[in-house]
Amino acid sequence: MPVSHPRPALSRPTLAERRKSETRLDIARIAARLFAEHGTNEVTADRIAAEAGIALRTFYRYARTKQDAVEPMLTTGAQRWFEAIASGPRRLPTLADLESAAVRSLTVDDGDDFELTRGLLQAMETDPALRAVWHRINMEGERELRRVLTDLAGPQADPVHLRLLAAAAAGAIRISLEQWAAASAGGEAPAALVVRCMRALGAGV
Repeated sequence: MPVSHPRPALSRPTLAERRKSETRLDIARIAARLFAEHGTNEVTADRIAAEAGIALRTFYRYARTKQDAVEPMLTTGAQRWFEAIASGPRRLPTLADLESAAVRSLTVDDGDDFELTRGLLQAMETDPALRAVWHRINMEGERELRRVLTDLAGPQADPVHLRLLAAAAAGAIRISLEQWAAASAGGEAPAALVVRCMRALGAGV
């Protein structure tokens, strides 16, 4: 008989925490738009702060550098993916389960955020600091995915298998988004690329 693992209770963020998160996301959207339109070399932290309607000192309370400011733009979709996985059956998800959750998270209507993300990923090609933010976020996302998988699978699960599954699935998402951003408009959508990558993994690549 399978062991039932209770789901941890989720505490609701306070009003102050919600406002802080909203402000960070507003700053991230402005920074992403400016980077996509002008390139990172032409955009300063002062300019981002001015367009966000905040003081430069306030900007630096939310981000250490101008590149770090975009982090919330790049983590929202991943957080939806983790939540979709965590809300599934209390067992180790298959690649098909991870694919389905990823497709659902990528087909949410985010308004202009999707195109902002495309422009941001394109801007990374010429900015090593922005690429470093992207790779750091992906590594942190992989660790968070591993934590979610471990919680679902229970203490008897093979940790090596969990690490491999998390790394492979997170890598498939990263490659899908990077390929989508690099392709010309009208190419495969991110969700379609995720399906292709996940199924290639399932077939042994």
